Amino acid sequence: MTQQSFGLIGLAVMGENLALNVERNGFPVTVYNRTAAVTQKFMDTRAKGKNFHAAYSIEDFVQSLERPRKILIMVKAGAPVDAVIAQLKPLLEPGDMIIDGGNSLFRDTERRTKDLENANFGFVGMGVSGGEEGALNGPSLMPGGTETAYGELAPILDKIAAQVDDGPCVTYIGPGGAGHYVKMVHNGIEYGDMQLIAEAYDLLKNALGLDHQQLHEVFTEWNTTDELNSYLIEITADIFKFIDPDTNLPLVDVIQDAAGQKGTGRWTLESAFELAVPIPTMTAAVNARVVSFYKEERVAASKELTGPTGKYEGDVKEFINKIRDALYCSKMCSYAQGMALLAKASKEFNYDLSLSECARIWKGGCIIRAGFLDKIKNAYMENPDLPNLLLAPEFKQSILDRQDAWRDVLSVSNKLGIPVPAFAASLNYFDSYRRDRLPQNLTQAQRDYFGAHTYERTDKPGAFHTEWTPAAEESLQTGTTD
Repeated sequence: MTQQSFGLIGLAVMGENLALNVERNGFPVTVYNRTAAVTQKFMDTRAKGKNFHAAYSIEDFVQSLERPRKILIMVKAGAPVDAVIAQLKPLLEPGDMIIDGGNSLFRDTERRTKDLENANFGFVGMGVSGGEEGALNGPSLMPGGTETAYGELAPILDKIAAQVDDGPCVTYIGPGGAGHYVKMVHNGIEYGDMQLIAEAYDLLKNALGLDHQQLHEVFTEWNTTDELNSYLIEITADIFKFIDPDTNLPLVDVIQDAAGQKGTGRWTLESAFELAVPIPTMTAAVNARVVSFYKEERVAASKELTGPTGKYEGDVKEFINKIRDALYCSKMCSYAQGMALLAKASKEFNYDLSLSECARIWKGGCIIRAGFLDKIKNAYMENPDLPNLLLAPEFKQSILDRQDAWRDVLSVSNKLGIPVPAFAASLNYFDSYRRDRLPQNLTQAQRDYFGAHTYERTDKPGAFHTEWTPAAEESLQTGTTD
């Protein structure tokens, strides 16, 4: 048998679609799944007549591949990835490479990279974004880990990635867990983006009373603008026109309002807290999903806790435009937070990330692809050390021009009792970042009062402590801290 160019383990939908993408682009593929029936079904259906080899043992799988072997693992993150690697290691030869294409925690990827590199293998932790369609027709790929392995893989990855005006949506991200870290933050931005769109929908529907056809028209129009043109806005417009055949109602109206999550949003928050980078929009988005899941409690509470009711009584078209502006400003804050987190992680973990390249490879294939990513790419090309995206000239002026509308939307939502946690978190982030003095001077005084944590002064250098009262002296003796 002629040896195959590429191997793939794990034939769930993403694995199947990536295998078909690789084969379609001219690289013969061997596939293996732990359950033989899954492999057989794939060979009898989607792979029929194509250049695939089905392996029904891990030994046959490895032996069927040309050297150096290129093996993509598409199994559930965590222990299953380690289990597959453990099966492969005794069968591989120096220079062979393993790619983990799942949503693995970047710290696990760091560990696996060191372990496999020490054994003279290559390991690539590769974020894959774009869902089922992207996997089949061209995803955004974020590979990190062994750089020499990436060099071997590049001819394949360049072909299967989404293609945009400035090249394939793939680049070498950096060493160790860099690829999965960037994918994790991508998903955090995605959480924020989705929550912001949901809040805009809530205002349009419940403050303005727009029906599903009007919602479809608004989001379709927004998707034609430079500010909001994006995949998520596009699919949102499509969702509103879909009628449920069982009820003859808009399908979105009969979907339960309890959102799930798979962990990458929470991981982004945990990493941001560890690195001391504020990402309030993403935090609000994760919290909103958590709150939504308490459906029974919310239904019970709605019968006991009252609040404002009614609709917006001003000019509807004018307020739709204000919601559009508020959505754009909030989205820019979400992206600014994500890019700031990547910048800090790059320094902390020695990833040497190119933020302009991160923005470039998100322009196609991925869930957060959007028209303004080209502007983000250019902002970091012009100033790689830009401390915050909000300071890039184009984005700065765009937000300054729209902030009055942004604030009006928050005011109306508060008066009507419509929660907009991500809109509010974004505006608070903007207002906190633009102020030269915040009230944490009082926080420092409090910490020094009850815990002798000391403080710095504005008029002279050094650390200072004040014995504020006799009660403070007593707290020092008992060792009270925060």
